[in-house]
Amino acid sequence: MATFLYKLGRLAFRRRRIVALVWVALLVAAGTAANTASPPPDDDFALPGTEAQQAFDLLERQFPEANADGATARLVFRAKDGSTVTAQDNRAAVADVLDAVEGKETVSVSDPFAQRSGAVSRDRSTAYAVVSYAVPAMELADATREDLRDAAALGRDDGLVVETGGDALFAEPDMGDGEIIGVVVAALVLMITFGSLVAAGLPLLTALAGVGIGISSIAALGATLGLSATTSTLAMMIGLAVGIDYALFIASRYRAELGEGREREEAAGRAVGTAGSAVVFAGLTVVIALAGLSIVNIPVLTKMGLAAAATVVIAVLVAVTLVPAALGMVGKRIFGRKVRRANPETGAPAPPTADTRPGGGVRWARFVLRRPIGVLVIAVLSLGTLALPVSDMRLGLPDAGNQPTDTTQRKAYDMLSDAFGAGFNGPLLLVVDGRRSDDPQAAAGRAAKTVQGLDGVVAVSPPMFNKDGDTATLSVIPETGPSDPETEHLVREIRDEADGLEQRTGAALLVSGATAVTIDFSQVMNDALVPYLALVVGLAFLLLMLVFRSVAVPLKAALGFLLSVLAALGAVVAVFQWGWLAGLLGVEQTGPIMSMMPIFMIGVIFGLAMDYEVFLVTRMREAYVHGEEPAQAIVSGFQLGARVVTAAAVIMISVFAGFIGAEDSMIKMMGFGLAVAILFDAFVVRMAVVPAVLALLGRRAWWLPRVLDRVLPNVDVEGERLRAYTAKSAAADAADGTATGAAGDGDSGAVPVQREHEDTRV
Repeated sequence: MATFLYKLGRLAFRRRRIVALVWVALLVAAGTAANTASPPPDDDFALPGTEAQQAFDLLERQFPEANADGATARLVFRAKDGSTVTAQDNRAAVADVLDAVEGKETVSVSDPFAQRSGAVSRDRSTAYAVVSYAVPAMELADATREDLRDAAALGRDDGLVVETGGDALFAEPDMGDGEIIGVVVAALVLMITFGSLVAAGLPLLTALAGVGIGISSIAALGATLGLSATTSTLAMMIGLAVGIDYALFIASRYRAELGEGREREEAAGRAVGTAGSAVVFAGLTVVIALAGLSIVNIPVLTKMGLAAAATVVIAVLVAVTLVPAALGMVGKRIFGRKVRRANPETGAPAPPTADTRPGGGVRWARFVLRRPIGVLVIAVLSLGTLALPVSDMRLGLPDAGNQPTDTTQRKAYDMLSDAFGAGFNGPLLLVVDGRRSDDPQAAAGRAAKTVQGLDGVVAVSPPMFNKDGDTATLSVIPETGPSDPETEHLVREIRDEADGLEQRTGAALLVSGATAVTIDFSQVMNDALVPYLALVVGLAFLLLMLVFRSVAVPLKAALGFLLSVLAALGAVVAVFQWGWLAGLLGVEQTGPIMSMMPIFMIGVIFGLAMDYEVFLVTRMREAYVHGEEPAQAIVSGFQLGARVVTAAAVIMISVFAGFIGAEDSMIKMMGFGLAVAILFDAFVVRMAVVPAVLALLGRRAWWLPRVLDRVLPNVDVEGERLRAYTAKSAAADAADGTATGAAGDGDSGAVPVQREHEDTRV
């Protein structure tokens, strides 16, 4: 592997203009295809195998006249000054509002004052009307949304409190300035790391090129492969993260090789052969983590994972081809002007001497080597303490109750809860399938009576049958809110009663609706968590064992990752569920943790954590294989890798932390969780736990059973075969130079060839 990548790096360096043109052509082609492609489809949020999904599928077949995909708006009216909403003047104001929402896309508008509508509260202070539209929320015309806002304003002018719920006013959540903040911080960190504007811009430009190709390809293939616009969200986040990391790793190694006196092409080849090998295997671990999302069996997650994995593959290819080509183009400007002025001949800094003051990474590594037990105990206890809140974690999906308190959706949600009860915002949809029943109407009536008798049920609507009269729907209002554990208990109780009902009547009873979907989605996530962890960690363990030729190192990497993820999830629970420091972070509403959060964090953080693990420990393995003692190999690994890993981690923390400023609580939660997870993994696990464990294990850290040593292929990620290859090439070049000089042709070209290869250390 190292030898192949070494040759590839040198080839890309020599043919840098051709390589750059090829990537530019790919970017232009992908962009053109994206611009001419058909619009991407909407998200098909399905939960195969769940009862809620079975009910939706049944409704689609048995109630074809119903437009389940159409947007809805719920206009909530409240009278002021102690009057009733049913007063004559208030009724007239409500009628004016409902007339104003009529439009081309409107299907129906309910009358809250119709007999037995149930849309007026008992104290007659509040009423609501439902507006149904012909198209989904994302396809509503801007004029229709504006008519809805104007209608609500009209009601306010007439003296009513009017707020709007439902999905008709849905808008893409404000992501804040996360991307801008991340790019700015990345540029600053790269400037500090490299001390050169050109060197700082190189990882950013190459990463953006790879992400551009990946995102454009997703857009171009969206209509063909059913990839929605949101599929590219994860691909963009991960592609940019690993793209910067991989380019940073290779550029840093290239600078180190130049500092040891290598010629530029040789330095590029060795950088790609060594750091590039680490990039390839780090990329494979990310691909495993992302492709493994398919085990959850949720189509939208599967597509997101596979699209992001493809973007990571592009980032790896960019790193091992476009990055060395770009290094050839920037020339001596890879170092800052101060370094170039001090060394005008080479443009590279002089090699460090024995008097050179060691860097911060070396000093930290030596500190850990002196006190490995203390560092390990403190790190593990700290992360373990932070992980304790995970035991109280509740999962759910966001609803209007999680919106900021100043939004009209949240105000409508609170008004309905106050007037009709907390459960009104989370009704359950029951579907009675009576096709196998002798008397479907009697079966539906019995189902309504059974459910009405359960604890926690406020009201059950009369059954509504389809045209064939064999399938009915019922609406159930629970006492508790959508995210309350008691509501989940009620759903499970109704499903338990369904078995007895089917035995007695022959009719099947299915529970669906938004609240049931949330419960089923959370259950799917819970059920998939352990298999997903086993798959991802297991495959990555085998891959890392292949890379490091060790059992202890990949085991330590996997356990350290689990510790950092649990600590990050614990911090998320403490802030977003318990409310600790909620005001400081701008969290207005605490509640359950988003169901996707654990698996999403595992996939993203596992990939980035293994990046840092592979790059840092590969340098240690390389030094150990080349003859250094285990303790000194740890110091060498930190000398060459700590600064780069620190820079990469700071960039990613800044990118994710930028999303904490978003208004949407779920985006805020994701940004906070990913930021603290990177913080814990990079600076506690990789910088403290890893060297402490390796120091305690000594040579045993690199032990591999003989059976496995014979069976596992040697991928040579530490470059031992590359060392032999370059030594052999140097000897051959030297022999050719001597023969040329003996021929008396007067060519002195042997001298630079000899100088280029005289130091064959990797």
